[in-house]
Amino acid sequence: MMHKMLPLLEKTDFPAIRRTTLNTLQVNLGYKCNQACYHCHVNSSPRRKEMMDKETIDLVLSFLRDSQAKSLDMTGGAPEMNHHFKHLVREARAMGVQVIDRCNLTILEEPGYEDMAQFLAAQKVDIVASLPCYLEDNVDEQRGDGVFQASLGGLKQLNDLGYGKEGTGLSLNLVYNPVGAFLPPSQTELESTYKKELKSRYDIDFNNLFTITNMPIARFGSTLVEQGELEHYMNLLKDSYNASSLKEVMCRDTISISYQGYVYDCDFNQMLNIPFGAGHAQLTHLSDINAASLANQNISIANHCYGCTAGQGSSCGGALA
Repeated sequence: MMHKMLPLLEKTDFPAIRRTTLNTLQVNLGYKCNQACYHCHVNSSPRRKEMMDKETIDLVLSFLRDSQAKSLDMTGGAPEMNHHFKHLVREARAMGVQVIDRCNLTILEEPGYEDMAQFLAAQKVDIVASLPCYLEDNVDEQRGDGVFQASLGGLKQLNDLGYGKEGTGLSLNLVYNPVGAFLPPSQTELESTYKKELKSRYDIDFNNLFTITNMPIARFGSTLVEQGELEHYMNLLKDSYNASSLKEVMCRDTISISYQGYVYDCDFNQMLNIPFGAGHAQLTHLSDINAASLANQNISIANHCYGCTAGQGSSCGGALA
């Protein structure tokens, strides 16, 4: 059904943007996941088998060392399901690099991952965890039956280790995605509500809430097509364009690396297989670039880029403006 979304890849009037200094490597460790969420732009599921191998992980570590990037942002799928996850974390932390794990929380409750929370805490990994609501029915509708209770179990593990607690240095940030074809509400206001509700209902603590706009691609995009809402949603993103967020979009100081080691301007471009750097027709492998050459490079853009600049703006670190 992806052919119905080709308008995303047609000529766009989105403003041209250039890179600044590289700060973050966002690395997709594979598409295998213990969940299959409605909003997932990667189409991850338990059936997926794609996984970054040890050779590519070592290439990422070599590039990370040479580039002097400050942050390694690990995504999936469930990144923890990669057999080399702990090796990557240990080596990156030994370099003094900030490591971010985009954790779905339920993986911490799965058999075989009983020690994962303790490992993350010992390595002082920052955790960014998806929790689309503080109400059980809403979470299970988006992410599957039983996911909310399993997520609470993961959160309690992390809180018991000091995550989300003041003075521990263990950062736990939650992520909100809308459950439909609309923009996120005010991040500041929603964070206040989340903190109040999670504390009073379940005695859960966390540091910050990130609101992220759903991108009209992959599984969410297919759902929009099926419901006849793709054109409406694209118009909403364009009509909500916020120029002040353009200078803060994450693609300016981040590169996205696929499980095969190919480089993209962002995670969303990776899912659409849009080559790295505006005007390029071929894919670029991590082994063929160096960090010094990236500054001031033109970024590949398409209509889905309006998702990062709509309303209060959106990035993997939440609202931009």
